[in-house]
Amino acid sequence: MAADMEFDEFVVVRSAALLRTAYLLTRDVQLAEDLLQTALTKAWFSWKRIDGDPEPYVRRILVNASVSWWRKRWTHETPTSSVPEPTRAVSPPADVHDLMQALGRLPRRQRAVVVLRYIEDRTEADTAALMGCSVGTVKSQCAKALGKLREDVALDVTADERSAL
Repeated sequence: MAADMEFDEFVVVRSAALLRTAYLLTRDVQLAEDLLQTALTKAWFSWKRIDGDPEPYVRRILVNASVSWWRKRWTHETPTSSVPEPTRAVSPPADVHDLMQALGRLPRRQRAVVVLRYIEDRTEADTAALMGCSVGTVKSQCAKALGKLREDVALDVTADERSAL
């Protein structure tokens, strides 16, 4: 019973941050909600076996599930001509939109590294542990991702904008 209360408290306290990570991994609000729900469901089944802080465990589930979904080319939903329910409009600020577009063009693994390292402010060791790879892999994927982001036209700062800074 105490473990159930701990899980409920964890969900209430950390869901917003975990949903933000899920959104950054999927770039879709509904998929992010599904991803978070999947991660929390998997965490619930092994909650009693988690030692220490459960957040890294849940974040690893998020990253692994995100990669797994796209490897399988998830096809559980079929497009229709009419929307069965109203959707929520999420419009990020204009400057965030360019970053989201640029992140979306990165390969999934590189996107995961950037999200965990820079947006979630994780260390290289934490990121490696969450992704199940070596610190060297995190460093190389991060370098490749940052190189691609530097070349991305959506993030290109023109000379006029540089002088205004």
